Amino acid sequence: MPARSRKRHPTMADVAAQAGVSHQTVSRVINNSPSVRPDTASRVRAAIVDLGYRPNRSARMLASKHSRLIGVATWGTSHHGPQQVLLALDAAARRTEYRITVSTLHALTAEDTREAVEELLQLGVEAVVLIIPHDSMLRFAREADLGLPTVVVEGDLSRTPLTVGIDNVQGGQLATRHLLELGHRTVVHVAGPPGWAEASARVEGWRLELEAWGREVPPLRWGGDWSAQSGYEAGVSLARDPGVTAIFAANDQMALGVIAALREAGRRVPDDVSVVGFDDLPESAFIDPPLTSVRQDFGELGRRTMALLERVLGGEKDPTAELVPTSLVVRSSTAAPRVLAT
Repeated sequence: MPARSRKRHPTMADVAAQAGVSHQTVSRVINNSPSVRPDTASRVRAAIVDLGYRPNRSARMLASKHSRLIGVATWGTSHHGPQQVLLALDAAARRTEYRITVSTLHALTAEDTREAVEELLQLGVEAVVLIIPHDSMLRFAREADLGLPTVVVEGDLSRTPLTVGIDNVQGGQLATRHLLELGHRTVVHVAGPPGWAEASARVEGWRLELEAWGREVPPLRWGGDWSAQSGYEAGVSLARDPGVTAIFAANDQMALGVIAALREAGRRVPDDVSVVGFDDLPESAFIDPPLTSVRQDFGELGRRTMALLERVLGGEKDPTAELVPTSLVVRSSTAAPRVLAT
């Protein structure tokens, strides 16, 4: 019995034959060339659909000398922020002729960073995006000469010109202002880990707002590593201080840990202590009590990142992007203090 033959994939020549055109015309239609007459282009697209033809991306890359690939190096994709930025950038790229390819760091070291970026360069990417808002990434972006555009997401505009980010300073101000407007005398901040650009910016916003109101700026005794456990550990200590009536945590996970520690110590939220988070996780609306949080527009961040990439790849010199503003989502974890200090 003869062996069953494997079904052959349709080629550009098959499309050309069915549409009655040259393979050059098929190529022009695939690449959206305006030089093809509309009726001819329609005939070619119909043949592509009918035959189930899929253009060979590698062959197109060799022919055009452009990969249309954006390389993304990221860390901690289980963390809400980097994960959402990555998803938003991928969605934005899919609305253009570009696609992204990802290399993930397993540790925040110079060696891992170099390996991740080298992996991307070997794929022929046209630009590199670093979604690792840590000081080590800022140093890498400033010092490395990759020979192609390198964009830092959540970087420092004063240190890396190709930077796109959320206005974390504004977010810290919004959280602090909300608590002050409710009548709290001051606000304690449970900060993120040192070395992270987002954490530093949120500290700056908290401090600026307190100073603008002429209020005491409590010492930064409490920090975390973005985890609920670190928020809980800070909350255990804060719950013992009856003067603490308002807490701004650097992200929602730490805010959840703070609330758990307060409840365990018999401090009610928001009756005794108001708590604000940052990120506005999807789950934050459904905890007890629902968490007031600063919302980041990751979709807009992805769009602005992709727009900046297109501008620099199009030849624009030193393009910049404005920071994406934040907004405050007020829920039941914040309220006026029960008794104002005298």
